[in-house]
Amino acid sequence: MNKFSLLFFSILLLCSCQEAPERNCKDFKTGTFMFTTVVDGDSLTTTFVRENTIEIDYFKNQIDTSSIRWINDCEYILKQLNPKNKQEEKSIHIKILTTTDSSYTFEFNTVGNSKKLRGTAYKKH
Repeated sequence: MNKFSLLFFSILLLCSCQEAPERNCKDFKTGTFMFTTVVDGDSLTTTFVRENTIEIDYFKNQIDTSSIRWINDCEYILKQLNPKNKQEEKSIHIKILTTTDSSYTFEFNTVGNSKKLRGTAYKKH
């Protein structure tokens, strides 16, 4: 076996031994969570309470309620129940990418928009 083949198989073996990211999505279907993001240099925090089919968001002294439609254990669609404008009428697709014992990293986008954003939500105990 030449050196190139040996190197190739060594790299292949190392790559195949990596563990897949942990995804215990069922642990995050319900509960109280916090999500912080930076907008125009300001750190903004949203607290939300999620039950199986309802999510209540608390942000900047406002409360919004959305319905949840689970696609599978790690993906769901949020739709505001009382939208105040056209933007709020659009559903949001959320996909949990990885989990820890107290948080999950997710990506989200408005349904129909290909631009995806990422964030991490922390479960309050």
